[in-house]
Amino acid sequence: MRIFGRIGFILMVLITISFTQDKKRSKEVTVNELKKHISYLASDELKGRLTGSAGDSLAAEYIRRDLKESGLIPLYDKGFQHFRVTDKIINGPANSLKINGTSLTLGTDFAPFAFSQNSSFCGEVVFAGYGFEINEDSLKWSDYTGNAVKGKIVMILRADPEIEKTMSPFIKYSRDRDKVLQAKDMGASAVLLVSGKIFDSEDKFEPLAKGEQSVGIPAFRISRKIANQILEPKKLAIEDLEKKLNELRKADSFNTGVTVSGQSDVVETTIPTRNVVMEIPGSDKTLKNQFVIIGAHFDHLGMGGGGSGSRVPDTLGVHHGADDNASGVGMILELAQKLAATPKSHKRSILVISFAGEEEGLLGSKRFVDNSTVDLNKVNAMVNLDMVGRLNENSQVQIGGVGTADSFKKIIYASTDTTVLKLTLSEEGYGPSDHASFYGKNIPVLFVTSGAHLDYHTPADTWDKINYQGMVKISDVAYKIIVDLANMDTKLTFKEAGPKVEIGRGTRRKGVTLGIMPDFAGNVKNGLRADLVTPGKPAALGGMKKGDIITSINGKPVNNIQDYMFRMNQLKHGETISVEVLRDSQKVVLIIQL
Repeated sequence: MRIFGRIGFILMVLITISFTQDKKRSKEVTVNELKKHISYLASDELKGRLTGSAGDSLAAEYIRRDLKESGLIPLYDKGFQHFRVTDKIINGPANSLKINGTSLTLGTDFAPFAFSQNSSFCGEVVFAGYGFEINEDSLKWSDYTGNAVKGKIVMILRADPEIEKTMSPFIKYSRDRDKVLQAKDMGASAVLLVSGKIFDSEDKFEPLAKGEQSVGIPAFRISRKIANQILEPKKLAIEDLEKKLNELRKADSFNTGVTVSGQSDVVETTIPTRNVVMEIPGSDKTLKNQFVIIGAHFDHLGMGGGGSGSRVPDTLGVHHGADDNASGVGMILELAQKLAATPKSHKRSILVISFAGEEEGLLGSKRFVDNSTVDLNKVNAMVNLDMVGRLNENSQVQIGGVGTADSFKKIIYASTDTTVLKLTLSEEGYGPSDHASFYGKNIPVLFVTSGAHLDYHTPADTWDKINYQGMVKISDVAYKIIVDLANMDTKLTFKEAGPKVEIGRGTRRKGVTLGIMPDFAGNVKNGLRADLVTPGKPAALGGMKKGDIITSINGKPVNNIQDYMFRMNQLKHGETISVEVLRDSQKVVLIIQL
C-alpha cells in the first residue's frame, strides 16, 4: 500500500507539472497551439461560424479571451466592436397580385424579388421580350421601341437568348435587377419577370437573396402558368415567345390588354455581430501613436445551402472553414501572443483585429474603417491573413498588395528564406478579402495566403487537413514583416495599385470605368460613395474627389452599387457623360470623358 501511494503521489505531481506547462503557452508559434485554435474554431460545435449565429458569437468570445490572456488591451466595448447585419429577406404579409381582379397565390404563382420596392401598382401588362435596350456597334436590340410603357406593368423574360454560352455580348444585359431598372427608366410602374422553359425547365422560385438593394419599383417573379394566363387573350404562350426570340434574335413587344394589380412587401431582418479589436502598445514614446494592423476574418458559411456561397449549394452540412479562415485567425492569435511576449520587438503599436461578416461582403472590415476610433492616417500598413493553412508541396506563398508601398518587396524578400518558401507576389491592393477595405482608405496593404484548393467553401475544409508545419513557416515570415513594419523609422507612403475584373458569365463584363473604387458595403443611402479615385483615370480627370457621393449619371439616378454598375454598362468608350455628385452636402455636376 505504501509503495502504491508513493507511485500515486509521483503520478499526481507529474500530471500537475504537465497541466501547468500546458497552461503556460510557448512564446513561439507552435503546431500544437495552432491545432488547438483551428480544431475549435472549425469544430462541429461552431456550425460553420455563420455571421450573426451562435457559432459566430462563440468564435468571437474565444478570440477575445485568447488575446486577453496574451496580454492585449481591449478596444471598443471590452474588445468588441458591435454592429448589425442583414439576416434575411422575407416576404411580408401585404404581398398580393391580381389578374383582372382574381387573386393569385404567393410562393406558387408569384413572389417579390429582394430588390423590389414596397408599394402598390395597377395597370395594363405590356410584354417586352427580354427587356433589352442595347445600342452597341456590334449589337442592337430594343424591346421598347414603338411601345410606350409609361405607367404600365412590363412583363419580361429572364436571362438572354444565348444562355448556353459562357461568353456572350448579352451577358452584361441579362441580370434580373438590371432589366427592372431599365424598365423603370422607360417609365414602367412595375415589372413581372418570368423564366422561359429553355432557361429554367423546372420554373422554381429562388429564395430571396441578401445583398441587392431596392430598384425603386415593385418587381415580381411570376410562374409560366401565370404568364400564359396573361397571354391567353392573344392566344400566345411564353414558351413559344422564348423560342421565337432565341431563333430570330429580333425584338417582339406588345400590349396584352390584361390588367394586373398588386402590392409588394419585402421585409429585411437584421442580427447583431461584432469584430474583435485588441491592441499591443508600441515601445517608442513617439512611434507608439502609429499602428500596424494584423487581421483575419473569423466568419464562414454556416451550414451552407443555396445563396450561402457554398460550392456545393445542394449539400447542407457544417462548412467548417478550417483554412477559410480559422487558419488566419489561429495565426494572428499566435503572432499576437509572440509580439505581446516580446514588448521591445515593435516601436509602433499593433492592432489585432478579427473581422466578422467577410463572407457577406467585407462587412466587418468596412465597419471598422468607416467607424474607427483609431486615426487611420496613423496606420502604417495592414497585413491580412486569409487561408494560410494549406501550404502545398511547392511551398508557395502568395502575397498581394506589394504595389501599394515602394518598400514592400524589399521587406518581404528580407523576411523570407526563399529556400524554404517560394513567393508569388502581386501588385494589386484590391482583392476578395478584408485588406480591400483598408486599401480603399489609402492604407498600404499586404494579403498573405497559401492559396485556394478543392475543399474551399465546402464541408470538406476541415482542421485535420491543415498543414500546421507549413503554417509555422508562413508565420515566421509574417512575424518578420510585421516587426519590420512596426520598427521602420519613416511611415510608408501609400501607392495605388488598381483592381482587376474577371470576365465571364456570372461576373460583370469589363467595359468602361470611371476609375474609382466604389463603396461596396453601401454605407451611404441614396447614392454611391467613391472610396478611391485613381489619378489619371476619367473620374479624376473630370474633377471627382475621394468621398464624392454619385447620385446620378446622365441624369438617371444612382442610389446604390447595383444602379451604378447598370449605368456604367450602358456607356461607351470615348463618350462624354455628366455625373452629379454630393460633395460636403453640395451638389456638383462633373463632365467626364470616358
